[in-house]
Amino acid sequence: MTKKVFVSGCYDMLHSGHVAFFREASQYGDLYVGIGSDATIEELKGRKTINKENERLYMVKAIRYVKDAFINRGSGMMDFIETIEKVNPDIFIVNSDGGSEEKRNFCKARNIEYIELNRLPEPGLDPRSTTSLRKEVKSQIPYRIDIAGTWIDQPYVSEHGAGWAITASIEPTMEFMERGGMSTSTRKAAQTIWKYQLPEFNEEMLARILFCFENDPEDNKGHVSGAQDAIGICLSGLSRHFYDGGYWPVKIERVHNSQILDWLESHLALVPMFPRRPGVSVVEGKDVTAEKVRKLTDAAERTWDAIMSRDLDSFVKGYQDSFEAQVAMFPAMMQEGVEQHIRKVKEEGALAWKMTGAGGGGHLLIVHDSVNIPDSAIPIKIRRM
Repeated sequence: MTKKVFVSGCYDMLHSGHVAFFREASQYGDLYVGIGSDATIEELKGRKTINKENERLYMVKAIRYVKDAFINRGSGMMDFIETIEKVNPDIFIVNSDGGSEEKRNFCKARNIEYIELNRLPEPGLDPRSTTSLRKEVKSQIPYRIDIAGTWIDQPYVSEHGAGWAITASIEPTMEFMERGGMSTSTRKAAQTIWKYQLPEFNEEMLARILFCFENDPEDNKGHVSGAQDAIGICLSGLSRHFYDGGYWPVKIERVHNSQILDWLESHLALVPMFPRRPGVSVVEGKDVTAEKVRKLTDAAERTWDAIMSRDLDSFVKGYQDSFEAQVAMFPAMMQEGVEQHIRKVKEEGALAWKMTGAGGGGHLLIVHDSVNIPDSAIPIKIRRM
């Protein structure tokens, strides 16, 4: 009579190492697999699964070495007990790095043979583990682009006049430069919380969580990161947020209309310059007045209206006016070398331009006519819901 063999694991990022383990384990008998539930993985690892439990069950069952598979309904490191009682195996097999005295004693008490296997890759393949795979996987946490009105999210600006900031969440189609105005520091904070992707949750609440996490009142860093970064990362589509003297906007409006987002993507592109240099302070020499803030907020409203109507000429005018209003208040945004890059994109056909984020370097976010596009321009992909 063929023996029953049992193994258990998460199998969230299914890879060749798992298949090789299943193959070797199946040589001892008919192989049954217990799979950690979504709830158990979140409990043990502090993160959401990449693949939901029903999808993982489907994939594991499809492997030819597996006789059958089940979702474990227990919790913790021993979540498989109920599944083992259902299968009633003769042998329990673990990888050497997944063994424990608790599992060994559990099997001994139930007269189940306990075997630990070393990780052996299939001939011709590299050794593979989920840990090593995670190190290679690019994060799916979005980046943020700011389009117009930004700096208004700082209370020392909006106290001179309330107004809108316009941002968009973009897909991580590449690894953008550090200190490049793409909100990479806030994105790193998001990766600390959620690792590889934003959870399926209320996006405005995610933005609040990220903002509070990055601006821990106990760290005494003396600077509060603007809410536009957290909002721009967490809120899919195009957003505008209204600030009136506070750190968090009093209202948020969002657009997911595909025609508007497609139009905006077709006219925006990123051009790399250089990372903001160490020690540069873009607030040095700032000159924030009610008149200058009014120019910023007026330009942002005109930019938004132009996007909604897909009016390229008006978009170019509002967009450029917004950037010029920013520089008028924060002249240190224009560090040495920026003007040279602006001249180059202008010569190559850009209709308008601004620095992403607080400036001082990073990327230029340019407006183009979809025909004359600078060679160094990188298309953007706005994140849909």
